Amino acid sequence: MSADHPGPATGPDTIVLIHGLWVTPRSWEKWIDRYAARGYRVLAPAYPGLEVEVESLNADPAPIEALTVPAVVAQYEKIVAGLDQPPILMGHSFGGLIVQILLDHGLGAVGVAIDSVAPQGIRTLPLAEARSGFPVLKNPANRHRAVALTPEQFHYAFANTLSEQESARVYQRYHVPAPGRFVWDTVLANFTFGHADTHVDFRNRDRAPLLLLAGGADHLEPAAVNKSNFRHYQQSPAITEYHEFPGRAHYTIGQDGWEEVADYALTWATQNARTEKGQSYAELDD
Repeated sequence: MSADHPGPATGPDTIVLIHGLWVTPRSWEKWIDRYAARGYRVLAPAYPGLEVEVESLNADPAPIEALTVPAVVAQYEKIVAGLDQPPILMGHSFGGLIVQILLDHGLGAVGVAIDSVAPQGIRTLPLAEARSGFPVLKNPANRHRAVALTPEQFHYAFANTLSEQESARVYQRYHVPAPGRFVWDTVLANFTFGHADTHVDFRNRDRAPLLLLAGGADHLEPAAVNKSNFRHYQQSPAITEYHEFPGRAHYTIGQDGWEEVADYALTWATQNARTEKGQSYAELDD
C-alpha cells in the first residue's frame, strides 16, 4: 500500500461508483479492479432496472425508457444510507450529477464528480456539448424513448481522442441507449420554476467535500461546463475543488492514462473524506 493510498484503515472502506448515460456499471470495470486491489470494498450499482448485461439492454431497452431521475437518486440514496459508514462517492457524467445530489442530501464522506452533467442553474452550453446532445434533442418525442448513439455519434461525444477503430471497440463493449428523459430534463431544468429533479443547493455549507474533474478535450461535458459548476459552489464554505486533465475525452475513465485519473480521484478523496462527525480523517491524523 503506497503512502498516497493508505487504504481503508484511515478512512472510508467503501467506494461507490455511479455510472453515466449510454453506459452501464461495466464502464467502471478497470477502476473496480484497481481500487479493490488496494483493499477497498467497491460497489458499482446499476440504475434501477439496468442490472443486466449491455447486450441485453441493447436487445431490449424498455427498462431504460422507464427510468426517472428521482427513482435513480432514490435507489442510490437507499444504497448509500444502508452502509455501515459514509462511503467515498465517485460518479462519471450523469453519475457525477447524482454524486452532487447525494452530497447535497447529506450522504457520503466525500464526492468526486468526473466530467459531470451540470445541475440546474448551469447555463454554459459550448457548441461541442450541443452537438453531442443533438441525437436526443433533435426530436421532442425522444424524451419518452431510449435513444442510442451511432458509432459515429459515440466517437464524437465520448471518444473523440481515440481512433475510429479504438472508439468502435469501446462502443461495442459499453454502449447502451440512454433515457432521453434525462437529457431533456437537464436542458429544461433551467426553464423550470422552482427546484427541478437536477437541483442542488450550491450554498449548502454542511455537505461533504466535492472534487470536480474535467477533461480538456471532452465534447459531451466540456471543461467550461465543469468550471461553471465549480464557480457556483463558491457560494458555500464547504470544500470544493476543480482539476482539469488536458487532452482527455469524455471516455476518461477508460482511455489510455485512466490510471492517473483514478489515482488522483482516490488520493484527493482519502485526503478530504470526513467522518460522520464532520471532521476530516486528515485532521484526526494531525
